[in-house]
Parts: sequence; structure tokens; C-alpha cells
Amino acid sequence: MYIQPTRYDHPDAVKLDDAVQAEYAERYGDDGDATHMDAEMFVPPRGIYLLAYDDANRPVATGGWRRQDENPEGFSDGDAEIKRMYVVPEARGHGLARRILAALEDDARAAGRTRMVLETGTMQPEAIALYESSGYEPCRKFGHYRFSNLSRCYAKPLI
Repeated sequence: MYIQPTRYDHPDAVKLDDAVQAEYAERYGDDGDATHMDAEMFVPPRGIYLLAYDDANRPVATGGWRRQDENPEGFSDGDAEIKRMYVVPEARGHGLARRILAALEDDARAAGRTRMVLETGTMQPEAIALYESSGYEPCRKFGHYRFSNLSRCYAKPLI
């Protein structure tokens, strides 16, 4: 498997974004994540979007970070927000999400971001386990779902 930077609007990224949205809809019984996102949010130095491919050159995982600074949605100066961490079901259990997460942290740190933040939900226990085992701790809620009882926010210092 290999991981490479790509645009958020690349056809392979769109395919996996559609898959993660379908999984969110299934788990939460809604239309998926309504957080506003566009491809320009993930263009360096404002962020990065990673796409992982298997040995047959099929897209199997994604993850990105985008720059956040203090704003009304509860972010703080220096934040790098993780978005669209996803591994297709048949590629799970091989450490791919952990590899993408580490690459995102390294890139955000190199871009001068001081804290990695993310929002996940109670219906994603495997995501919560990944983040907690990677040093993320619960933090004050932020973002689009900050008022939802199903939302869980985490942070990890990058310095």
C-alpha cells in the first residue's frame, strides 16, 4: 500500500468520500456529515488530503487536515482539523488509519500548526479507540456538531 497527497475533489477521493458519507448515514440514520468542505481547504499550506492505494492501485483510505484558527465554531489559533478519515471495510485492521493519522500530524506540524483536533461520534467506537490510543484527549466541543449529544471532540498538541 502507498499513501499520496491528492486533491479532495480527485475522482478517487470523491468515491471514498461518498462511501464514508454512506457509512455515516447508516450509523447515524441521517444524510451524512453536513460540515461544509471544499477542495481548496486541503491545498497546502492550508491543509493536505491523503489517499491510500492498495497493491492493485485501488483507493482504500483517505484522511485530511485543514487549517483552523479562532472562530465562532470553537476552534483556536493554530488548530489543524482532521476530516474524512476513512478506510474501506476490506482494508481495515492493517494499521492504515494509524499510518494516515501519523502522516497528517507530521504534515500539520511542518506547516506550523500547534494542535490537531477532530470531531467524531459515539456511533464510531473504532475511531474513538484509534484516536485515544494515539494520544488524543477529549476537549471542548467545536465545529458543526458541537451541540450534538452524539458528538465527541478530541485534541492532541503538535509541539
